Amino acid sequence: MTPHLFPRVLLVPVLSLLLMGIGASQANAQQGDQSVKTIVALDVPRYLGTWYEIAKFPNWFQKKCVGNTKAVYTAKSDGNLRVLNTCKTAGGETSEAEGAARQIGAKDSPRLEVRFAPEWLSFLPLVWGDYWVIDLDPQYQVAAVSDPRREYLWVLSRTPQLDPRVYEELLQRLKQQQFDIRKLELTSQKN
Repeated sequence: MTPHLFPRVLLVPVLSLLLMGIGASQANAQQGDQSVKTIVALDVPRYLGTWYEIAKFPNWFQKKCVGNTKAVYTAKSDGNLRVLNTCKTAGGETSEAEGAARQIGAKDSPRLEVRFAPEWLSFLPLVWGDYWVIDLDPQYQVAAVSDPRREYLWVLSRTPQLDPRVYEELLQRLKQQQFDIRKLELTSQKN
């Protein structure tokens, strides 16, 4: 590669990155530049156990799920978490996905990452997804989980049904965080 060509070759990717950054900044400014806020601290041992999905933003990886969606979190010996997601499919089968979760930052950080790709791929950053606890009642009975871009949203409960008043109050808090709650899809939870 000739020396005078080298800077031109680098110029295109650098300009592209700069323009993407400017676009992201403008999008944040249009949104009021309000970042997704997590809860202050997460007591992971209290968070462990079963959580039922009450509602979610539709996503590609749950398309086959028609109801009875839940997640069970258990502690692993390495300090991370085992995640077992299950749901019922239209054919009546139970679909399972086993993954792992890890906290990012301090031991009470509400920011986690989850991975459902094989463990041998865990060194790749792109197999980890953000799992931020953005709302949680003091009794650890109702939670909302999202990501920093507001692409995903789950409303979770320790019970298959949630008091409508509690759900409505949570929706109001989510609206204050600039979530488009009209996108939420209720999850059927039947015995």
